[in-house]
Amino acid sequence: MKKEEIIPGDWNRILFGQAPPIFLVEVLIRTFIIYLILLVIVRLMGKRMGGQLTISELAVMITLGAIVSPGMQMPQTGLLLGIMILVCALIFQRGLTLAEYKSAKFEDISQGSASILVKDGVMEVDTMRKTKISRQQLFSALRGKEIFNLGEIDRVYLEACGIFTICKKKQPAPGLILFPPDDREINSFSQEVSEGKKVCLNCGKTLPEEYASGQCPVCDSNHWEQASMSVSTESNQIISQK
Repeated sequence: MKKEEIIPGDWNRILFGQAPPIFLVEVLIRTFIIYLILLVIVRLMGKRMGGQLTISELAVMITLGAIVSPGMQMPQTGLLLGIMILVCALIFQRGLTLAEYKSAKFEDISQGSASILVKDGVMEVDTMRKTKISRQQLFSALRGKEIFNLGEIDRVYLEACGIFTICKKKQPAPGLILFPPDDREINSFSQEVSEGKKVCLNCGKTLPEEYASGQCPVCDSNHWEQASMSVSTESNQIISQK
């Protein structure tokens, strides 16, 4: 469009663009056809497309959005081209899934692997840094599952698809409180102080008081506080969260 064709207040151009108003009816028909075909294509891609997406599935979904848009909105673009590209995307996605099923190595390359964020109540600080997971993100996920102390945790995995898998201990141990530091009132209701134990504020490592005066043996931090333990906990279970 030339700049001299742009006239402020030209509501016909603003509302309908350069296409005639009757093209809105065609857009409705195009959108309906593409929508039905897209439902079929996504259905054929498998149940995972309707749940938590992997990296490759997310890439396919973004591609699908780019494919269907011109066919619905641009009068000079026919539907057959968009439909053919949708079928190509289906073939590509199914082929990639088959290759991942047959080769664990290829799956690791395309999807990545699980990372351990917490091991026996202690945060894996280096792993969290590499995976770009902050302490507050981790603490928020744990609090959302009614876990308020790292001493309750055996393992926390960051799965390749981006969810947290949380494995609780059968019995709680002294550890780092997960409540916000300003909320002292709730701390006193659900946690009890572990006499003779201190916990590293950086990684959650718990040591006897006589050994907790210098650097943490796990993360080299010098910040310690009195360890606490949850008053009660449920039996060992595995929890998944987005």
